[in-house]
Amino acid sequence: MTATAPRLGTALTRLLLVAAALLGTLLAGATPASAHAALTGSDPQDGAVVATAPKDVNLTFSEQVAMSADSIRVLDPAGKRVDTGEIRDLCSGSIVRYGVGLRSGLPEGTYTVAWQTVSADSHPVAGAFTFSIGTPSTTTVALPDQEAGGGLVGTLYGIARYLSYAGFAVLVGGGAFVLACWPRGAGVRPVQRLVVRGWLTLTTATLVMLLLRNPYTGSGELADAFDLGGLKSVLETKTGAALISRLMLLGAAALFVAVLFGAYTKRTDEKEKKDLTFGLAIGGTVVAAGIAGTWALAEHASTGLQPGIAMPVDILHLLAVAAWLGGLTTLLVALHRAPGIERAAVERFSKIAFGSVVVLAATGLYQSWRQVGSWSALTGTAYGQLLLVKVGLVAVLVGIAWISRRWTQRLAAPAETTETSGAREACESDEAVEAVEAVENGAAEDADEAEAAEAADDEAEARESTEAVGPERAAQLARQRAAVATARKKRDRDADPERTGLRRSVLTEAVVAVVLLAVTTVLTSTEPGRTEEASRSSSASGSTAVPERPVDIRLPFDTGGVDGKGTVRLSLDPGRTGANALHIYVDRPDGRPLDIPEIKVAFTLKEKDVGPLPVVPDRIQAGHWSASGVQIPMPGEWQIQVTVRTSDIDQTTIDKNVKIG
Repeated sequence: MTATAPRLGTALTRLLLVAAALLGTLLAGATPASAHAALTGSDPQDGAVVATAPKDVNLTFSEQVAMSADSIRVLDPAGKRVDTGEIRDLCSGSIVRYGVGLRSGLPEGTYTVAWQTVSADSHPVAGAFTFSIGTPSTTTVALPDQEAGGGLVGTLYGIARYLSYAGFAVLVGGGAFVLACWPRGAGVRPVQRLVVRGWLTLTTATLVMLLLRNPYTGSGELADAFDLGGLKSVLETKTGAALISRLMLLGAAALFVAVLFGAYTKRTDEKEKKDLTFGLAIGGTVVAAGIAGTWALAEHASTGLQPGIAMPVDILHLLAVAAWLGGLTTLLVALHRAPGIERAAVERFSKIAFGSVVVLAATGLYQSWRQVGSWSALTGTAYGQLLLVKVGLVAVLVGIAWISRRWTQRLAAPAETTETSGAREACESDEAVEAVEAVENGAAEDADEAEAAEAADDEAEARESTEAVGPERAAQLARQRAAVATARKKRDRDADPERTGLRRSVLTEAVVAVVLLAVTTVLTSTEPGRTEEASRSSSASGSTAVPERPVDIRLPFDTGGVDGKGTVRLSLDPGRTGANALHIYVDRPDGRPLDIPEIKVAFTLKEKDVGPLPVVPDRIQAGHWSASGVQIPMPGEWQIQVTVRTSDIDQTTIDKNVKIG
C-alpha cells in the first residue's frame, strides 16, 4: 500500500482561513447580546396610554440582573430625563423586579423608557419602549440602533472569548498530552512552542476582555476601554473578579509550563522523574480546574437551575474539551514536526480521547437538559438549534476519531518488511534471529556513516563553492541544498503510509474541532432555550391574564349646555377582579380641569346579566373624583357607563366596553 503525505503547510493555511470565515459567519449571525435575562413585564406596559402620570416605572426580568444608577432612564418627548435616577429593588422571592421613580407634574405626551443592564451570566442586555400620558405625542428621542454588546467592541470581545477558549484548550490539553502520553515530547521544541503560545493566547485574551468589559456592557465606545473609573467598576463585578482570578491562576500555569519544559526534561533518574510527573499532574489538574472554574462561576452555569451542580459539571465539561481538542492539536503538531513520536504515545492519547468523549456526553446531556428544558425549545429557539449543530459536529468528530483510531491500530502493529520477514522465516534458532538483527544494525550504521560522509562532502563543497563562485552563488547553492534536504525528509516521511493516513485524519479532526469551538463560543453568548420559552410564555400569559397596568379610557362628552363639552378620563387600578381604585378626571377641550356638579359610574356585564353596579365617586378637587374598593365580581367584557351633569338640566351618559380581569 502506498500513500502520499498531505501538503500540511498549505492545509494548515487553509484551515486557518476556513476557521476565520466560519467564526466570522457564526459571530455575525448571532445576536451579540441575546437577552439572557429577558424583560418579561413592565408597568406601564409598552404602548400603554395612561390617564394620569405614574409615580414610577417598574421592570420585571426573567432572572437576576446587575443594576446601576443609569440602568433605567425615562425620557420625555423632548429627550429630557424625567426619572429620579434612584433604582429601587422590588425583588420578592423568584420575582426579579426593579423600579425608578418619576418626577411629579409630568405633562401629557409620549415618554420613552430605555434600560440596559447585565444578566447574571455576564452578558449585557438592553431595550426600550414607550408609554403615553393622556394623549400620545411625537417624540424626538432617538434610540441607538446598536444592540447592547454589539458593534466593534462586541466583535472584538467575541473574538477574545473565542481565543480564550482556544488558548485554554491548547495549554491544558498540550500539557496533559505530554505528561500522560508522550513524556519525551517535553523536550521537543515545536510542542514547547505550541503550549507556550496557548498560555500567551489565553493570557492576552483575558487581558483584552478585562479592558473591553466596561464598553462591552456600557457605552460600546472602544475609547472607554482605557477608562480607569470604568475598569474599577468592572473589578467590582462577578465577571471582573473571575477575569482577575484567571490571570492569577495563569501565573501558576506559567510556573507549571516552566517546570514541565525545564527541570522535567533534565531528570534522568526514573524515580525522581516519576515523582515529578505525579506532582506536575496534581498541580496542573488543580490549576486547570481553577481556570475552568472562572468560566463556570461567571457564565451560564452560575445562574438558573441547580447552580451548585451545574458549576462542577461545567468545569468537568471544559476539562474534557481541553484534554480532547488540545491533545489533538498537540498530536497534529507532533506528527508534522516530530515524525518520530512513539506509537505507544498515540495509543495512550486515543484512550484519553475516548474517556474525554464519555465525559463530554454525560456532562453535555445534563447541560442540554438544564439550558433547553423541552423538545420544543430544542428546535424552536436559537440556543436549541445551535446545540443541534454542536451535537452534529461532535458526532462528525467522533466518526473521524474512529478513523484515526484505526490508523493508530495499524501503527501499533506494523507489518514487517518483506526482506526481514523472509529472513526470520528462514531462521529457526535464536542465533539466526540475532544474526539477522546484527545485519539490520550494521545496515543502519552504514547508513549513518554514509550520511555523515555526505554531510562532510557537502560542507567541503560549500567551502569550495564560496571560494570559487562568490557569496551570492554560494547562498543560492545553500538554498538549493536546503530544498533538497527538505524534499528528502518529506520523502522519508511519506514512506510510512500509516503515519501519513493518521496525519490526514488528525488534520481533519482539527478542522472540525476549530468549527466546533466557534459554535461553542457563540452558544455561550446565546439566550438559553429554557429562558427564551419562559419569556415567551410570560409575554403570552400577560396579555390575557392579570394585567400589570390599570384600565384607562377616555370618553368625550357634550351635554348641550353652556360649558358642556369636555373629556372624561377614567382609570381603574389594577383593572382586575376584586377591589379596585377608581379615578376620574374631567377636562375642558383645552385640557384644563372642568369642575362639574355631579358624575356617576356604573359597571354592567351583559353576557352574565350582572349589573348595572353603581359607583358614586367622591370629589377630590376641581375636575378630579375617586372611589376606593370598587368591586369587579368576575372577569369579562364590562360596559362602563359614565353619567356627566354639567348643570341642573344639562346631562349625558356615555359608555365604553372594556375587558376586565
